[in-house]
Amino acid sequence: MDRIFEEIRKLAEIPSYSKHDRFVQGIINSIDEKIIGQDEMLPSVNRLIKELGFSRETIVKGYKDLISRGIVEAKNRLGYFVGNGNTGQTLNVALLMYNLDTFEEQFYRNFRHELGANVQLTPYFHHGNIEIFETILLQIKGKYGMYVVAPIPHPKTKELLETIPRNKFLMFDRFEQLDGEFNHITQEFGDASYAVFSKLAPQIKQFDEFIFYHSANSLDPKEIVDSFKKFLKEFNIKGRIEEEYLPGSVEKGKVYFTLDNFALWQIMRDCKTQKLKPGKDLGVLSHNDEPAKEIIGITTFSADFSNMGKMAGHAVLSKEKIQLTVPMNLFERHTL
Repeated sequence: MDRIFEEIRKLAEIPSYSKHDRFVQGIINSIDEKIIGQDEMLPSVNRLIKELGFSRETIVKGYKDLISRGIVEAKNRLGYFVGNGNTGQTLNVALLMYNLDTFEEQFYRNFRHELGANVQLTPYFHHGNIEIFETILLQIKGKYGMYVVAPIPHPKTKELLETIPRNKFLMFDRFEQLDGEFNHITQEFGDASYAVFSKLAPQIKQFDEFIFYHSANSLDPKEIVDSFKKFLKEFNIKGRIEEEYLPGSVEKGKVYFTLDNFALWQIMRDCKTQKLKPGKDLGVLSHNDEPAKEIIGITTFSADFSNMGKMAGHAVLSKEKIQLTVPMNLFERHTL
């Protein structure tokens, strides 16, 4: 029993956890860590009050919460028992993503498939908004057995993610540094983007100018902006960054690079209208590969989101330690 109390006490280190949160999550952690197993008796309400100093109302409410989730059973006059020690069977996973763009849908589909039918998956979308991100995390804390999160580059992100128990946390997509070790399957944008630009330098130099459409208010990784500027300088290539693509402004002799699919399709439409052939009259480069870009033949560089989803699903089920930076792949097609 002492180890159960310790699991609950250690959660006091998470400032945002209420006593109710600490009690519920502490019991769940005790089951996950095999401190107590299925059908074994849990501490009585009176013993918990004595050991933890929590109120009777907090303990009773916590047990009711655990009972409603099927984790704990109350047996008349006997006490509380672990109802299901097989966490894999009742595992509830919260998936916090940016949105459901095509490439992120590739992640979701493969992640969902890898988890299998016995895992309950609930997706949430923060759209790169830190207020929405914070609200979602506050609403779902302590309610899931696993939290798989795509973080936002923001000063508040670290503080918010530190409230999630490390054994329940997996970071994916973008990387944000936290204290100590934690599981992640993430991308690196700076060196990877520079390597892609460098490999494409011979093709880019065949054109007059390299234009990157990037808004300072967008969700584009800032590391790509720095890599673009570094590439122009070190390879002595003429280029510039523009806030947005203006429909109808496509020109012969330019290389157009954007992370915005809406701008990409407008560029391709304008090429067709003006009878300009991508790869010959001008160049087109995009980020984040997806089936439509492959079919049309657009040159892209991208992480493998399908494989990232599979690896994330395996990591959740196996509970194995994983700290992986996925490679950035270049797909050279006829637009550049």
